Amino acid sequence: MIKNIRYSAVIALVAVVVGGGVWHLNKHASDDANQATDDAYVDADLTVISPRVSGVVEQVFVSDYTPVKAGEPLVNIDERDLAIAHKEAQADMMTAKAAVTTLDAQLARQASLIKQAEATLQLDKAKLSLAQTNQKRFKNLARDGAGTVLAKQQADADLKTQQAIQARDEAMLASAKQEVGILMAQLQQAKAKFESAQAKLNGAILQQSYAKLTAPISGLVAQVKARKGGHVNVGQPLLTIVPIDKVYIEAQYLETQLANVEEGQPVTVKVDALPGVTLRGTVAHLAPASLVSYSPIAPHNATGNFTKITQRLPVRIHLTPGQEALSKLRVGMSVRPVIHTDQ
Repeated sequence: MIKNIRYSAVIALVAVVVGGGVWHLNKHASDDANQATDDAYVDADLTVISPRVSGVVEQVFVSDYTPVKAGEPLVNIDERDLAIAHKEAQADMMTAKAAVTTLDAQLARQASLIKQAEATLQLDKAKLSLAQTNQKRFKNLARDGAGTVLAKQQADADLKTQQAIQARDEAMLASAKQEVGILMAQLQQAKAKFESAQAKLNGAILQQSYAKLTAPISGLVAQVKARKGGHVNVGQPLLTIVPIDKVYIEAQYLETQLANVEEGQPVTVKVDALPGVTLRGTVAHLAPASLVSYSPIAPHNATGNFTKITQRLPVRIHLTPGQEALSKLRVGMSVRPVIHTDQ
């Protein structure tokens, strides 16, 4: 009797296993044109708002679950320290700019000095030519006895004086031209300092702008952690914006269901939270790998022992805009999408 009961239990267990396997296969393979899954949910690309500067929260403009539009203010951080840094950078830039202006003026003045030295040198050459002529004339007169020795000596002295003056003015002209090179080098250095000061000023202005956090996208605000008077650090999450108008479906399909699934195919979606509502959408993307493939611990070991398990791959479904029920969707809601592979 007991033996018969055991046999009956084994037969019943085998029947359950076989029946379950047949049901599982029928569930996913009997209707290849309509591929469904219960492993799916509403998702969205959430935006976490974090400050790029540290400081004390001066004002919070939003609260949890309130709508916000792109560009609207979210949080203000006390910017007085940043304003001081801004003014210091502005003063440094003005100082550097003044140095550039001064050197430009010195270069212009140096050009005038060079022209003046060149004119003086031309005059020196004329005077030297006259002195050379007089010296030659008085030398000849003295040799012929028509002129005095004193006149000859005076002509010789005038010639040497003019030669010395010309040599001096030539040196001054050369020095003035060399000064241009020095001023040009100083100008390049001053311009580099000016550009550096300007970059620091731009950086200070940018840092100050970070004190005012605005919404980068439209959506509903959630997880507001910013509090007036509280201190925040760079990168600290202050709140999250959920783009409700851009939600999508993230569905996990068995690999055996994806043979005929392609991007662009129509999808009907039923939402657990909205009985009687059917939403329309399309297949947007098929994931390049299963979720387990991204695991830090490889699912395939090197011992050769491998257990075959049917994998699931993510399929992203975009919902057709304009459907009234879309406004009721919330991230995380469970859904049941059906991909119609025959359409």
